Amino acid sequence: MAEARKGVSMAKPKVAFYWCASCGGCEEAVVDLNEDLLKVADAVDIVLWPVAMDFKRKDIEALADGAIACSFINGAVRLEEQEEMVKLLRRKSGLVIAFGACAHLGGIPALANFYSRDEIFRRAYLTAPTVINPEGTTPQEKLATDFGELTLPKFYNTVKTLDQTVPVDYYLPGCPPPPDLILKAVNAILAGQLPEKGAVLAPEKALCDTCPRKETKPEKIVIGEIKRPYEIKIDPEKCFLMQGLFCYGPATRSGCGETCIRANMPCRGCFGPVDGVVDQGAKALVMFASMFGIQTEEKMTQEEARRLINQIADPGGTVYRFSLASSLFRRKRMENMGE
Repeated sequence: MAEARKGVSMAKPKVAFYWCASCGGCEEAVVDLNEDLLKVADAVDIVLWPVAMDFKRKDIEALADGAIACSFINGAVRLEEQEEMVKLLRRKSGLVIAFGACAHLGGIPALANFYSRDEIFRRAYLTAPTVINPEGTTPQEKLATDFGELTLPKFYNTVKTLDQTVPVDYYLPGCPPPPDLILKAVNAILAGQLPEKGAVLAPEKALCDTCPRKETKPEKIVIGEIKRPYEIKIDPEKCFLMQGLFCYGPATRSGCGETCIRANMPCRGCFGPVDGVVDQGAKALVMFASMFGIQTEEKMTQEEARRLINQIADPGGTVYRFSLASSLFRRKRMENMGE
């Protein structure tokens, strides 16, 4: 295990991939390695990859502790089963990498932390316009039947990041992580050339520093109107902030290849903050607030400020789109943190 934590020197190191609460995009990102996936498969012994290969939990339980060189775990921790699996993989692995935005920050699934478990179940199974459920049936953890007791994993009240559940050695950010960063991480593991524990395996620069539109961004930006992308015809050459659009570029780590920006959409923040930033959403909020103003020398009135703020359709979901679970308050109701 100690040898695996320093790097991988053994032939055909064992590697595991596991999927918790996520959309599956991180699994697709591995497939997007294309022919390089064959090189990876030839260099390692994949012992777990449920989305692609038929492995069983008992196969992992049978391995010695530390036998897996590295586990790439994507997705946030939402269910009891997911918590059990990541704890099992942590015990069996020399290295654990939080793979993608959901494992790293909580991601989109963690926006559920604005609600309680009961509110989520009520909406999903009882009150949503498309639901027909006259008996009011909701999922139960245990159900006695003629064939024995059926069980479902516990649905936790709070969505958690991977490192709020088990110790994490490295973070590979993105929604999903780009193939070039995945390949660099795998090669670094195989060569034993990983950085200091706890590092994010991506550049430390802010996205604004690598943005192809950075030359159009003035030193001081004043936003007098807030727009959503569908409301305007977006200029493909001009800084998004200058167009009144929320762009997370100043508050987000680079390394994504500016994929969204090159598709003429503002940065969403999926790569998380640069080193030293404790709360990405708070940093983004302060950044946006500092830009609010009017195009005159006069100070903005309270009425004007209120009008501008009210143009934000979903403030919490906007500034914490990917990072609510990793934020300072983690969820809307602190008393519901415990399970």
